[in-house]
Amino acid sequence: MTDALARSTVTGLVWPALPDSVGASLLAVHYQLAQSEWWPASRLVAASQRQLGVLLRHARDTVPAYAECLAGLSLDDTDSAAAGWPDVPLLRRAQVQALGDDLHSRAVPADHGQVIEYHTSGSTGRPLRGVETELSHFFFGALNLREHLWQRRDFGGRFAAIRTNVSQAQLPGWGRAIEAVFRTGPALTLPIHTALDTQLDWLLEHDPDYLLTHPSNLRGLLLLAQERGAKPARLKGLGSFGEQLADDLRMLCRQVWDVALADVYSCEEAGYIALQCPQVPEHYHVQAENLLVEVLDAAGRPCAPGDSGEVVLTTLHNFAMPLIRYAIGDYAQVGPPCACGRGLPVLRRIHGRARNLLRLPDGSRHWPSFPAQDWLAIAPVRQFRLRQTAAECIEVDLVTARPLEAAEADGLRRMLQGRLGHPFQIVLHPVADIPRPAGGKFEDFACQIDGGSA
Repeated sequence: MTDALARSTVTGLVWPALPDSVGASLLAVHYQLAQSEWWPASRLVAASQRQLGVLLRHARDTVPAYAECLAGLSLDDTDSAAAGWPDVPLLRRAQVQALGDDLHSRAVPADHGQVIEYHTSGSTGRPLRGVETELSHFFFGALNLREHLWQRRDFGGRFAAIRTNVSQAQLPGWGRAIEAVFRTGPALTLPIHTALDTQLDWLLEHDPDYLLTHPSNLRGLLLLAQERGAKPARLKGLGSFGEQLADDLRMLCRQVWDVALADVYSCEEAGYIALQCPQVPEHYHVQAENLLVEVLDAAGRPCAPGDSGEVVLTTLHNFAMPLIRYAIGDYAQVGPPCACGRGLPVLRRIHGRARNLLRLPDGSRHWPSFPAQDWLAIAPVRQFRLRQTAAECIEVDLVTARPLEAAEADGLRRMLQGRLGHPFQIVLHPVADIPRPAGGKFEDFACQIDGGSA
């Protein structure tokens, strides 16, 4: 799967390599993952149900918040537990905040390692504090390794990341989980709040083989690079995470830099939720070995392929703070079985959060889409953000290369009314910059009227 040299920690032994204990464990788990991803769906479900049963018994017996809601669930019989599963109440973000330490286990298994505190980015306006074990963090590393291998990245290359919670730095390798197994090239990091011009100059100077960043930031870089006719010469691949992926961004990556984009679906509380299929880019494979993912309709029923619903997660390996039927606030579309042959469940599209739904005056709601070519065919738009501030009003913050002419402004209003499917009042606000929120995640549309901020 890769030509990279494995890392050996034994003096004088180069090949075959013997990695340290972490590297050996990662390789052992990866060997199992390389088998299980090809299992039929029924076998994957059976394996995850066995792990789920162990987790639920632990949660019932050691986590105060679950003692009552799991008391009526028969956890010694898989079929009975599955039958009662829909009656387990959903856990929402506000409840996680309110429950606090009552969601923490009083008896974390000692061999799961230390308990580590984490904080979410707060992009929902509801920052959250949680805990995980070294073991559950280890699985994050194992799936990170899987994602690199799926996308066939050359570990000897230079990896750049423009993201939140980093400083500008040059690092010797790609991170502990990868370096424990393979020899890697260097890594570079840059804070995402850095001005786009500076980001592009930084990329051209360091000329990485791979770049990871948020989709909205990538779009800004691509449009600026297109203006300047600039491309990092060695660039082989792009990665994105943390935001809804616009329909046209993959095409824009090909048009401007002639490289492919690999997106991942993740969250701070559960790590990798789904990884882009290496053979069918439109499909995201749920990481079923590490978590249970449900996509539920408004009545709480599982969605069929082609239908969209609320994403509900259950983490399978975090025994410090199990999240059971946790509604993370995202919506997704269920996909059909993948043509690649993997039995891992498929998500066809990640829609985003409820607040990213447009509300039409008749009460119906849908996810709007704003392809770059629609804007650029009318005016030199560099960045935009839409906010539904009233039932009939959409306000648009716009960064443009120059002041808009009246005809361009009218053209943008008509285009947006067409894209949104209703003759909304479109209010344009020219601005010099649209700063990212403190959490770093950018949303190109948000509904700010009552009921649209969940």
